[in-house]
Amino acid sequence: MTLEEERRALDEERRKLEMDQQAFTRRVEIEDRRLEQQQRLFDMKVKILEEELVKLATEKQHVERQKAFYSRVHAYESEQHQHASVPQTHTVVKGELFFTGVGSKQSLKKRYKDLIKIYHPDNLDGDKQTLQEINREYDQLSKVFG
Repeated sequence: MTLEEERRALDEERRKLEMDQQAFTRRVEIEDRRLEQQQRLFDMKVKILEEELVKLATEKQHVERQKAFYSRVHAYESEQHQHASVPQTHTVVKGELFFTGVGSKQSLKKRYKDLIKIYHPDNLDGDKQTLQEINREYDQLSKVFG
């Protein structure tokens, strides 16, 4: 082989190597972009899961507060029935008990709506006197949270 042929063969080999290097570089860049995209997607999923976990924790606290509230109401009603000298068919619960733990106007409105659904006289277990007591207390608290 002559020197010129060897030089051409080396040039050809160098071009092949450069093309292989460029192809490898492109594959690495594509893989890097794919990994970055996967990382962004993973981060978004983690963020969504964290937000949902916070929502669940908040809802759990809310349910626990409601459970405690209704157990206090039940205990109060039971106590009133035990201490009553004349057996009564129904005892009116004081309005402040219904709104225990309410700390904002929004939570006051929500509690009020929930109580209206339960104690409205049109319901089977509804009670006019209890509803009047709830309305009285709601009016007082709505002025406070105004």
